[in-house]
Amino acid sequence: MIPQYLVDFDLQEIPTINTDCIIVGSGIAGLFAAIKASRDRRVILITKKSVMESNTRYAQGGIAAVIAEDDSPEYHRQDTLMAGAGLCSSAAVNVLVNEGPEGVHELIRLGTLFDQEDGVLALTQEGAHSHRRILHANGDATGYEIVRALAEQVEENDNIEIWDDHYVIDLITDAGECRGVLMQQPGGGRLFLQADATILCSGGAGQLYRYTTNPEVATGDGVAIAYRAGAHIRDMEFIQFHPTALSYPGAPRFLISEAVRGEGAVLRNIHGERFMDRYHELLELAPRDIVARAIVSEMEITKSTFVYLDITHESPDMVKHRFPTIYETCMSYGLDITSDWIPVAPAAHYMMGGIKTDLNGESNISRLFACGEVSSTGVHGANRLASNSLSEAIVFGRRIIERVRQLPPLTRNSFSTDFIEARTEHPTQAIVERRLKLQKIMVRYVGLRRNEEMLTKGLEELKRQLPIFGSVLTKREEYEFANMLTCCLLVTESALAREESRGAHYREDFPQRNDTQWRKHLLQIRDLGIVEELSDDV
Repeated sequence: MIPQYLVDFDLQEIPTINTDCIIVGSGIAGLFAAIKASRDRRVILITKKSVMESNTRYAQGGIAAVIAEDDSPEYHRQDTLMAGAGLCSSAAVNVLVNEGPEGVHELIRLGTLFDQEDGVLALTQEGAHSHRRILHANGDATGYEIVRALAEQVEENDNIEIWDDHYVIDLITDAGECRGVLMQQPGGGRLFLQADATILCSGGAGQLYRYTTNPEVATGDGVAIAYRAGAHIRDMEFIQFHPTALSYPGAPRFLISEAVRGEGAVLRNIHGERFMDRYHELLELAPRDIVARAIVSEMEITKSTFVYLDITHESPDMVKHRFPTIYETCMSYGLDITSDWIPVAPAAHYMMGGIKTDLNGESNISRLFACGEVSSTGVHGANRLASNSLSEAIVFGRRIIERVRQLPPLTRNSFSTDFIEARTEHPTQAIVERRLKLQKIMVRYVGLRRNEEMLTKGLEELKRQLPIFGSVLTKREEYEFANMLTCCLLVTESALAREESRGAHYREDFPQRNDTQWRKHLLQIRDLGIVEELSDDV
């Protein structure tokens, strides 16, 4: 059993700081929510590293919103529902596609400089989108531009305090209500930060896997601390693997954007043969899960560790202008994408599941909200449509703050809960070794293709690490490991429970989608285990 708290503490002996709104995480969700809340609230924005370090920063392709005259919210809705494979919330998707355009215009008002062509916003197309509706910035550096603009607004705002290098250990709850967070300061001291509302915007969990497009900070912290606090966690089996991450000696798993295929790039196996026509009628623009599995199949058939992405037939000037970051990064490793095929392979990219929320971003725990990748709003279903993630963060971030404004002030009284346990043992094995072992377990047993034997074996291996929860933890890397282990267990248990293939979850022993039995969500609740919930997708 995973305990409610990672550490022993006594709130009477810890300094308490009060504020109006706590926001954990500094990606697009956290920064935007902080700006919205600051208009009439005091905000403390907590980031375990720095404001500019988040998954958003590395988002290349862009942000999806209906801007073009020949596009419509209904088209965007249909595309999102198709990609989500029967598990989207129709209501959440309606909110996204109808409120997304205004969110984009708000980003522009806040200083985001999206690319333009002939004086109008430039739009591109990505996989599984029926229309050109992807706005981008500096070619392929959309996330960085959004974070730059929002971070400037946050840093100049007197109502927002930024706490860099602070780590949220756990949520403090009492009688079904979130009171704030227990956190560790850079020097190791702890404090209790109390607020009327706590908003988790802590991002995804790509670091559960050895190969990921996510930065080092993406360790699933938000999902894990919410799970320990009693929040309902939904659909954790659906981990999206991006089909095309750079696979080259000496280079990190750098993301090669979906937009490269949107602009005409084709996939070839190591023999130079184009192969997507054998897997899907949309070829390279098929949904990501299909493209990723097709690539793995070709790698197995040709006994290779990669396939090629070829955009050499497009003009060099267009490629350099549209994808400057990808071009320059590949050049730094000796690859000229205007003349060389790019070696690529799938890598863990995005977590569709997360903390279940309502249409206002609120969890089942009063005063606890989740926004961005850490949340499960119902928008993404079993497979996220490309570039919907940034839109989701803006749309639901605004809704969260509207709901926060309706909350009565928190009653700051004594607690009814005893928070003291009795841990005495310290971790013995180096955390860096444990973390690597965890990542290897997930790649081997809980990756792109799964079956009962693999998942059962993976679960057994993971459970051997459970004694960490009885240890005295004091360092950020120890907390991160405990959170990663929590998320690994959630992903593996839900993947084992879902005996079908749907979206990003593929079971070799149950290769077909089964709507009769499995058109439902899996909720994971700390005191109850797995609970089924019917999908409202229509």
